Amino acid sequence: MSEISYQLLAIGIYFAAMIAIGIYAARKNTSHEDYMLGGRGLSPLTAALSAGASDMSGWLMMGLPGAIYVAGLIEAWIAIGLTIGAYLNWKFVAPRLRAYTEVAKNSITIPSFFENRTRDRTRVLRLVSGFVILTFFTFYVSSGMVAGGFFFESSFGVEYVWGMLLVSVVTLAYTLFGGFLGASLTDVVQGSMMFLALLLVPTIAFFTVGGLAGVQEGIEASGAQLSGLFPPDMDGMTWLGIISALGWGLGYCGQPHIIVRFMALRDVRAARTARRIGMSWMTISLAGAVVAGFIGIAWVQHTGYNLTNPETVVLAMSQALLHPFVAGLVLAAVLAAVMSTISSQLIVCSSALVEDIYLVFAKKQPSQKLLGILGRACVFGVAIIAMLLAVVPSDTILGLVGFAWAGFGAAFGPIVLLSLYWRKLTNAGALAGMIVGAGTVFLWDWLERSTGLTVFTIYEIIPGFLLALVAAIVLSSITHRFDDEVDAEFTRALLQVGAATRVPGRMSEPAASPAPAPREDDLV
Repeated sequence: MSEISYQLLAIGIYFAAMIAIGIYAARKNTSHEDYMLGGRGLSPLTAALSAGASDMSGWLMMGLPGAIYVAGLIEAWIAIGLTIGAYLNWKFVAPRLRAYTEVAKNSITIPSFFENRTRDRTRVLRLVSGFVILTFFTFYVSSGMVAGGFFFESSFGVEYVWGMLLVSVVTLAYTLFGGFLGASLTDVVQGSMMFLALLLVPTIAFFTVGGLAGVQEGIEASGAQLSGLFPPDMDGMTWLGIISALGWGLGYCGQPHIIVRFMALRDVRAARTARRIGMSWMTISLAGAVVAGFIGIAWVQHTGYNLTNPETVVLAMSQALLHPFVAGLVLAAVLAAVMSTISSQLIVCSSALVEDIYLVFAKKQPSQKLLGILGRACVFGVAIIAMLLAVVPSDTILGLVGFAWAGFGAAFGPIVLLSLYWRKLTNAGALAGMIVGAGTVFLWDWLERSTGLTVFTIYEIIPGFLLALVAAIVLSSITHRFDDEVDAEFTRALLQVGAATRVPGRMSEPAASPAPAPREDDLV
């Protein structure tokens, strides 16, 4: 067999495995809640790897190593920011969100949680949240499909459209069958593949170039001017760049496709174990990507390889150093990074359409069977729209995708935190914060492009997050009226989290406590 045949065989086996997992998960789904949230039964391992895989996308396997290859450790600040943000998200958001979403009328989407948490009887907050999710994620899904098409075009010479359709159809198939559980289980496989690839490839390349001495000699011979974490010629722009990179960590608590994994944990206690697994996976994977970028410089110098695109350094090393079949599995790991994100976002889009838009206007509660059909129909519909947008990739699509992390982080992040940690949050405050956060992201980017002023080069999530937080607190303070039901619900969620941290063994839900009297110290 030729090298290409071995690689295509490996990718074919990977595709077949993903579809098989989707079919297996479909047999486990017996209700609409199962399809959208896995019946709140995810193990810590599944939740941790699923959150990590759906988060990182192709950036982990290609973008980060390529950036390190070109500029050095200064590009690692974004990895540091993401690591800090992910840890804080698991530590402070995961347990409370798992408890509170179940206590708040068993909310199975972020918009429904916002509505139930603030007792928004106008339903405007839920609708706006649903439309924000649907808008951003439709283009985000399309971006992943574009990446899949370019992957096949650059790796195998396959025409872009056919590569894009292949990735789209396979991802759609296992998501359509398996729903949230299918996406989560495939994420475990995909996350494991990414992890192993980022350990295997740089390790073999390290010994190929002659160890530490070979790496150092190769980098010096290349003439690369690599910066450290703190370059000697640091100026204001460099500091703004570091702050912007660290600011990526702010976005974690507002990403629906990540925090929905917290809601799906089997219980509150599982959050601690999941955090340890997830952070271990993330730290080692990010370190592997950074090391791969550095070793790639020495490897290219050592072998004389003609690397035209720095972002393909991991792929180039794998194809040169590994058996073609194993190299094909590494290529599949890159696809896994893309597909895991697409599948997660399709499920979130479907939940936004069914739970947060359709059910708001439905005159009566549909049956579980009808909800299941609608959920799958929405997955299919969003995927078709995304594929149509991806047929001819445009700067507009890629530009909007660039806003997605900042947009979700600024619009949803402060509201999630206030929902979990502040009793006085109101529907008016939440809505104001959401609008201010999303609006600031768009406005800030426009000001950067229009004025060229240095201050606007800072990542837009930072001003968006802060202004949204202020808007939500100010308007909530003005509109807050004590509600004993909301207060008791808040306390009940805290009791669940407290019980999970104190009681050994599997946690059972404590009995509901009577509503506490109004109090001044409403910050918990």
